[in-house]
Amino acid sequence: MAIFTCSSNFLSFSSLPSSLGPFISTHHNNFISCHQSSNGRLSISCSSSSDQNPINMRQPQMSSMSPFGVTLNEANMSTPSLKWRRVLLKVSGEALAGDQAQNIDPKVTMSIAREVAAVTRLGIEVAIVVGGGNIFRGASWAGSSGLDRSSADYIGMLATVMNAIYLQATMESIGIPTRVQTAFRMSEVAEPYIRRRAVRHLEKGRVVIFAAGTGNPFFTTDTAAALRCAEINAEVVLKATNVDGVFDDDPRYNPNARIFDTLTYQEVTSKDLSVMDMTAITLCQENNIPVVVFNLSQPGNIAKAIKGERVGTLIGGTQNSKVATA
Repeated sequence: MAIFTCSSNFLSFSSLPSSLGPFISTHHNNFISCHQSSNGRLSISCSSSSDQNPINMRQPQMSSMSPFGVTLNEANMSTPSLKWRRVLLKVSGEALAGDQAQNIDPKVTMSIAREVAAVTRLGIEVAIVVGGGNIFRGASWAGSSGLDRSSADYIGMLATVMNAIYLQATMESIGIPTRVQTAFRMSEVAEPYIRRRAVRHLEKGRVVIFAAGTGNPFFTTDTAAALRCAEINAEVVLKATNVDGVFDDDPRYNPNARIFDTLTYQEVTSKDLSVMDMTAITLCQENNIPVVVFNLSQPGNIAKAIKGERVGTLIGGTQNSKVATA
């Protein structure tokens, strides 16, 4: 026989199942302990306690805290409205080289990883296309020692894979789940590019790095960025470079060069601005993909660009282009 003790109430074991549900809901602030004596009698006692509540501890409850350490109401009030939910970040090989002292600057890759980590926590899906110019640029080496353009471009694609694997290792070292997908099969080091798998990775909160360009010679990694952006339905191409945006002249040689705040696709082509190659910019125009060109070396720029804040030059915006005054 079981004795159920709660304050001055005693219930027999036979009545326990029918009374247990109402009792839990009525006496949910009570502390319950069970003891079984040597003669087989089960005693369940219930006492009031403001500090411990084993019943409630076992019951799933909705947390009032958001993943970012604020209450739900505070999260709704403090979370900024994000311009984009899925973005493609294009990182040039030259940008990965940093001060050019070595092919890859670990400080640059760690800076990229930390800023990408900050925005992925906001729920933004990030894909990355990396260049390979810091290691090998096919167009520059074509014709050297009998090297044809196709072979040179394939070597350049392998250089992008090196950068992608290095960037993946950096990101995973700080806890960002990352996948590398290559345009041609290199199964021992990376996944083959499969569009639906890439999208699924993004939906699961993973960062996807696309390497090996388009897998075809004569196409730049800028074109690969525009192509992958269209394929995975990303909303913008963010082109990270070593300059602050698009200028009316080369700022490295002309200190009076002025930066454009916004440009249309037509202005990029008509003014022959060195932003992206014509294939890439045309692909963006045909698919209504805006392009943001910004400086990778400025701390915080990646996060600003991914969150849609004003940084660098916007191509494909609705406003008329204008040149910022000095």
